[in-house]
Amino acid sequence: MAIVAAGALALTACTSDSGDSDTDAGGGAGSEDTSEETGDGAEGTGDGAEETGDAGQQDTAKPDLGDVTTADDEIFYSIGEVEWEAYNGDTSATNSTYNAVVNGRLQEGFWYWGTDGTVYPNEDFGSYEVTSEDPFTVEYTISDEAVWEDGTPITSNDYLLEWASSNPSSLFGDEDGPFDPVSDTFGVYVPDGLETEPDSKTFTVTYPEPYPDWELLVSAAKPSHVVAEQVGLEPAELAQAVIDGETEGMDEVAEFWNTGWIFGDKSLPEASLVPSSGPYSLDGATWNSPEYLTLVPNESYYGPVPATANLTFRFAAPETHVQALENGDINVIEPQATVDTVSQIEALGEDFTLLRGDSLTWEHLDFNFAEDSPFADENGGLAAREAFAMCVPRQQIIDNLIAPINPEAEVMNLREVFPFQETYDEVVEAAYDGRYDEVDIEGATSKLEEAGLDTPVEVRIGYSAPNQRRTDQVTAIKSSCDEAGFNIVDAGDPEFFAAGGSLETGDWEIALFAWAGSGQIASGQPIYSTDGGQNFGGFSNEEVDEAWNTLAGSSDPEVHLEQQKVIEKLLWDNLYGIPIFSHPGLVAHESSIENIFFNSTQTGTAWNAEQWVRSE
Repeated sequence: MAIVAAGALALTACTSDSGDSDTDAGGGAGSEDTSEETGDGAEGTGDGAEETGDAGQQDTAKPDLGDVTTADDEIFYSIGEVEWEAYNGDTSATNSTYNAVVNGRLQEGFWYWGTDGTVYPNEDFGSYEVTSEDPFTVEYTISDEAVWEDGTPITSNDYLLEWASSNPSSLFGDEDGPFDPVSDTFGVYVPDGLETEPDSKTFTVTYPEPYPDWELLVSAAKPSHVVAEQVGLEPAELAQAVIDGETEGMDEVAEFWNTGWIFGDKSLPEASLVPSSGPYSLDGATWNSPEYLTLVPNESYYGPVPATANLTFRFAAPETHVQALENGDINVIEPQATVDTVSQIEALGEDFTLLRGDSLTWEHLDFNFAEDSPFADENGGLAAREAFAMCVPRQQIIDNLIAPINPEAEVMNLREVFPFQETYDEVVEAAYDGRYDEVDIEGATSKLEEAGLDTPVEVRIGYSAPNQRRTDQVTAIKSSCDEAGFNIVDAGDPEFFAAGGSLETGDWEIALFAWAGSGQIASGQPIYSTDGGQNFGGFSNEEVDEAWNTLAGSSDPEVHLEQQKVIEKLLWDNLYGIPIFSHPGLVAHESSIENIFFNSTQTGTAWNAEQWVRSE
């Protein structure tokens, strides 16, 4: 995708509602939830904040601002408290919306998502066209004007590295390659690589088998010339090595790709390591950890200049957003959608604008299948998972935490289709019989006895803390499930989503987070497939793998629908995890700032941050 590895969803910490901020939703569902509360487009009355449903935007693409002069000003924005830490957000450890929201300003590609998930070509960057239907072939042309910030042309060299980093078997054989991508989709569906020459502005991608999300597969790239320099190669040499299938020295390339663009020390890297291809830059930026990161304009940018010179990402906990907005410490926020938050924003007055909308982000509980987990098949197994599912008070969570914001909210019973989507009821009917709709403590107790585990069974629920709504969910689950023989432990962790953090290491029995996507069809495959890059719990089921292969290998919507039914039923029958709800979304900003729109996709409100500007 534009901001995450091809075919992958982004993790979302649920910092804001449109940004849970860290991973994302399953493919077909597209992703991030959408049953958020929506505005009716009317302005608020009295002295309440102005409220709109779509911020006045008629088109879902970026508006054409005409000639832009960069204002010598600064706009402060926050999606949550987790700091940006990786220029490469495509590794299994760094794929998060926290990283993506910054990288989206630094790395551009062939397309971007509009506010409703529509894919729009980025004509400043280049173009692409389908040149053959059988085999399906796409030709890409990078604009002659498109350069990295250091003046190096953006070329097919960069996309050859993108392809190689997905560990294609044609390059690395049947063994796992040395790269650590969050998704291997590019290598799987384009096994023979790109047809191109080193340093070329054009390349061709051929798909031996259909791939439904082909348009999303090729977008932004990272600077291969930086990697080449780090390992002692000329850029054309590295490109030619990929073309020739030469893997000697590729371990060094992968080592830098995996780790060289991660900055755990929270200090700015050398500018030469992180050249921008987007409107903003890290060259001259300010990183004041743990408070904020300020980006500055990319003087070599080939597209429209930023409307505002300095864009500052404040790393602020969601519960502080409204007060910070009122104080002027943050000018644009995506707070978690709660009744209190809405009321607080509405009380700020007409100097502030509240936007509400549906998001493609959804909340879920995932089981850990590691050998030391009570839910592993060799331990408590399916019976233990069923016991937990029986005691989770999903309807109570909706009633107490979501329905007051969105009266239409309902328990989400699928992972790949959202309740507001046309096929939802049909897939639910085929996949899920409602067995976990109501809490059944007696049944849960019986299932836990069947599992043969000594009670109480300790279950740590890990999530990115602080996050009041997640804390409230854990509290509700504990109140219910402890009655059935569990001992639920709140394992909220500020480093939950960090590289090497507890989500990645599996230091939990249940993971509570959200997936955020944007309408993809096959992006859920890495989440549920055996050894998938986003399958943090280690779930493995051959039937699920086969169904995903069938879905992802077809461009027929009927095939997609039928396989969604198969996949959803298998995931319920085997209990990969438990979906809870789709997220309502909120955005609030100073009314004086123009060109801010609610975006339902994983790019969030910052999708067009380079266009934000204070009115004169």
